[in-house]
Amino acid sequence: MCGIAGILTREAGPDDRRQVAAMQDALRHRGPDDHGTWQAPSGQATFANTRLAILDVSRAGHQPMSTPDGRLTITFNGAIYNFKELRRVLQQRGIQFKSNTDTEVILAAYEAFGEGCVDHLRGMFAFAIWDERERTGFLARDRFGIKPLYYQAEAGRLMFASEVRALLASGKVRSDLDGDAMFAYFRAGSVQEPRTLLKSVRCLEAGHVATWRDGRLQTRQYWTVSFTTTQVPAEPVEATHDALVDSVRHHFVSDVPVGILMSGGIDSTALVALARQAGVAEVRTFTLSMPGFEADEADRARRTAEHFGTQHEEYRVDAIAGRDLFTGFLRAMDQPSIDGLNTFAVAGFTGGRGMKVMLSGLGGDEIFGGYPSFANVPRLARWNRALAAAPPLRSTLASVLRASGDPRHRRLGDFFTQRPTIAAAYATYRGIFTRAESRILTERYSAAPCSADDEDVPDDSRDATPGDAVSRLELSRYVRNQLLRDSDVMSMAFGVELRTPFLDGDLFDAVAGIPAAERLASGKRLLIDAVPNLPDGVAWRPKRCFQFPFDDWLDQEWQQIFASIERTCPVPAGRWYRKWCVFVLEHCLETMNNGVRAWR
Repeated sequence: MCGIAGILTREAGPDDRRQVAAMQDALRHRGPDDHGTWQAPSGQATFANTRLAILDVSRAGHQPMSTPDGRLTITFNGAIYNFKELRRVLQQRGIQFKSNTDTEVILAAYEAFGEGCVDHLRGMFAFAIWDERERTGFLARDRFGIKPLYYQAEAGRLMFASEVRALLASGKVRSDLDGDAMFAYFRAGSVQEPRTLLKSVRCLEAGHVATWRDGRLQTRQYWTVSFTTTQVPAEPVEATHDALVDSVRHHFVSDVPVGILMSGGIDSTALVALARQAGVAEVRTFTLSMPGFEADEADRARRTAEHFGTQHEEYRVDAIAGRDLFTGFLRAMDQPSIDGLNTFAVAGFTGGRGMKVMLSGLGGDEIFGGYPSFANVPRLARWNRALAAAPPLRSTLASVLRASGDPRHRRLGDFFTQRPTIAAAYATYRGIFTRAESRILTERYSAAPCSADDEDVPDDSRDATPGDAVSRLELSRYVRNQLLRDSDVMSMAFGVELRTPFLDGDLFDAVAGIPAAERLASGKRLLIDAVPNLPDGVAWRPKRCFQFPFDDWLDQEWQQIFASIERTCPVPAGRWYRKWCVFVLEHCLETMNNGVRAWR
C-alpha cells in the first residue's frame, strides 16, 4: 500500500524531478515507511512512491522498482492477494525473484503477459509501469476501483497521482472547475468518476487500463460489473461459503498484523466468523461507540467479540470528540463527500494502536441485497411507469411534490418528470438535491457551464432483473464513487490499509451467476446461510446503517460550524446531509484555491 505519482513526457523537462518530488511530499501520509524517486535514462518518465510496508517490509520492497535489465519500472499502490500463486506460475517460466513482494510479481506478470497481466491479478491496485525500450507507459486500476488513480493528460504530457491534491502540488494543474462534475456532486453527494472537480483532472475508471505512447493516452475497459453469466453454481450456498472463506484467507496475507472493523452487523460479524473458519488464530477487532445514541451497536459488537474470542477494542465518540475529529477530517479530504468521518475516526484509532491493515465489511450489502434500495428503487420505477399512463395526474403530482418543504418529496416530484427507469429511480433514492437545486448550487460555486442531466442515463439491458440493476448501480456508483474513495483517503491519512474481502474478484465471479431471487433474498439470507455460525442476535436483526447522529449534532453541539450554510445556501438546506454537502464543497474549493495560489 503506497502513494504513487509520476510524469510521462515526450521530452524530458527541466522541472520534472522537482514537480514529482512536490507530488511525493503531498503523499507522505500514505506511505510513512519509505519513499523513493526514479527517472528513466531517456528522461521521458519520472516516478515517485511513498511506501506503507505490508509485504516484505525489508529494503527489498523499495519503490519505484525495476527489472534487473532496467527495461521495466513500476510504482504501485495496493495489495495483490494471489501474488504467491502467481509467483510460482512465473517461476515455472524461468523468472527469478529477488524479493517477497507483490510489486515484483506485477512487474514479472507484465513482462510475461503484457497488458493482460491485470487479468491475473487478484487484489486492489493502481500502478504505472514504464517500458524504457518501447518508450511506453502502462497504467491500471483494479476491477472495483478500490485504489484511486488520477491524471492530467495535456500537450503530450501525462501526470498521475493517488490523490488530486498531489497533482495540485505539482504547480502544473489548472484550477478551472468542471461544472458537470459539480452538478453530479450535488445530485449524489460525491464526485462521479471519471470526473473530478477540476476540469483538467480525470480519474482512471475502475476496471480500466491506459497506455501512453508518443504523447497520446488511450484507455480501455477490461472488466465491468455484470450479473449475466451462464456459470450458475450447482450448490449456491456451498459455493458462496467456499468463496467467502477463500477471500478472507487471501485478505489476511500480510507480513504485519491484520485486524477487523466490527460494527455489530451481519457483514463485519461474518468476516470474524470466516476468519476463524480460515484458520486465523488471533483476531483483533475494533469498533466505534456512540454513547447515548440509540443506533449505537457497540454492545452488540462487544458480545460478538466475546462469542468468537477476539481481542477487542472500542473507541467512544460523542458530539464533542466528533467535532474535534471533524477538523482533521476536513484536512484529510481530497474530494468533497457526504461520508467518510466514520472511517477517519476508526482509522485514527486503529493506526494509533499500531495496526497497519484492517478488514472492512464494505460491499456485503451491495452484493447480497442488504439495503432498502433493493425494494424501494424498483418500487419507485413501477410507480412512475403507472403514473406515465395518466399524464395530467403525473404532472399535477410532480408539481405538488416539487413545492414541498420536504427535500425527499421534492426529489420524488423531480423523478415524476423523468423517464421511469431503474437508473433514474436510483438517482432519486440516493440523491441529495433535485436537478433544479443542483443547477442553482452549481451556478453559485462555478462559472463553468453545466450541461449534465442524469435524466438521460439509460438502464443497462444486460440486467436480468431489477434487483441485478440495483446491485450493479450500488457497486458502480455508491460504492465506487463514495464509499471506496472516502475509505481510501481517510484510512491512508493515518497510514492504514483498508481491505474489503466482499469486493474480491474471485468471490464476485463465484456468486454473480446465482439468480437474483436467491443472491438478493431478503435479509441477506444467502450470506447468512453461507456463514452458519453467526450469532442469532446478529443474523436475524433488521439492517441498520452505521452512521453518527449527525441530525442531533448539527442541531446542537455542531450548530455553529454549519450556521453560515443555513444563512447563505441559495436553496433550502434542511436535512444534515444537505448542509454537509454544501459545507464540505466550500471547504474543498477554498483549500484548492489556497493551494493553487501557494504552489504557483
